[in-house]
Amino acid sequence: MTARRFHALTATVAIVAVVLQLVLVIRGGQVLDEVEPPALGLRLARFVAYFTVQSNVLVAIASVTLALDPTRDTRTWRVLRLAGVVGITVTGLVHFLLLRPLLDLDGADWAADKLLHIVVPVLALAGWVAFGPRPRITHREVGWALAWPVAWLGVTLSVGALSGWYPYPFLDHREDGAAAVVVASVGVTLLFLVLFAVAAGLDRRLAPRPGAD
Repeated sequence: MTARRFHALTATVAIVAVVLQLVLVIRGGQVLDEVEPPALGLRLARFVAYFTVQSNVLVAIASVTLALDPTRDTRTWRVLRLAGVVGITVTGLVHFLLLRPLLDLDGADWAADKLLHIVVPVLALAGWVAFGPRPRITHREVGWALAWPVAWLGVTLSVGALSGWYPYPFLDHREDGAAAVVVASVGVTLLFLVLFAVAAGLDRRLAPRPGAD
């Protein structure tokens, strides 16, 4: 029951965070983008393009399934769970190190920012460490889970080159040049590799957790 309740809490917070962000985007808010908001259709397309939103959605899906069944285990689910945990960890780290100093938010914008980038990452990581379920990670899961951020980066840079819009300033070559984008992209990719390796190592070394007390 402890595991179920924690996963349910994580799912609830992640869903609230994403929905709040969506409402703010629909209303023309600038939580994740400080430029003048475009038309609604384009705002919604950009909303789903953010890695922050995608990682929170993955956490929400995995947490809902774990709240229903803390011993959940299928090959596809393993990939989703691993991608969500590592992805949301990267979301928190990149936000803290690169994006937080650029933002000056208040009210609902501030609340959405903190939920998406701090509260959900902490809950997701704590829940994975405390309740698992594990063991669940092999080289196969790591390979498939890594495909998501690599594909996201490729699509994001391609769309940015065609449209001139980038979700994060460190991916925009007009900010500090193409070399800076390459460095940032390689750096974040290496961060993913390190975190996947750490997750796989902990999955083997930590005590097996069926996910239910």
